[in-house]
Amino acid sequence: MPQIARSAAILLGSFGAAAAIASPAVAGAQTVEFPQTPSLFYGGLCGANIRTWADTSPDYAGRAVFNIQAQPIQGVGPGAYPLAPLCHVNTTVAWRNLNTGAAGQWRVNVVSGIYGSILYAVYQNTGPGRIDVTVTTDNLSAPGHASFDVPAR
Repeated sequence: MPQIARSAAILLGSFGAAAAIASPAVAGAQTVEFPQTPSLFYGGLCGANIRTWADTSPDYAGRAVFNIQAQPIQGVGPGAYPLAPLCHVNTTVAWRNLNTGAAGQWRVNVVSGIYGSILYAVYQNTGPGRIDVTVTTDNLSAPGHASFDVPAR
């Protein structure tokens, strides 16, 4: 076998082995994006949409990772840069496991500016089953509702 063909076979075989090793973990993972929650924020006359989503995987069965990230702020604020306000709102992700009745919530003060916010994330021990979620803020907002499944072992 010529050297180039041998090198190509080794390279392609390595990629195939890497894909086979990585595939099982990726195949079971799931991300469910919830409807965005539009809200007014504090710290100026500010408003933005809040993105929330959940990540689940058989690798952490019975648990979900809740994620929150605000989109860029629209509005005005006080200070030297009123057209680039930094605003905040307390956001709550309330969940209930429809199979077991378990419930919980996660509260976080989401701070956002003209580029949006950082990513806020937390593990929640939801237990396996169908999870119903409601996202609200402590200011004028339209709550978001969603459901997703958390796998068992």
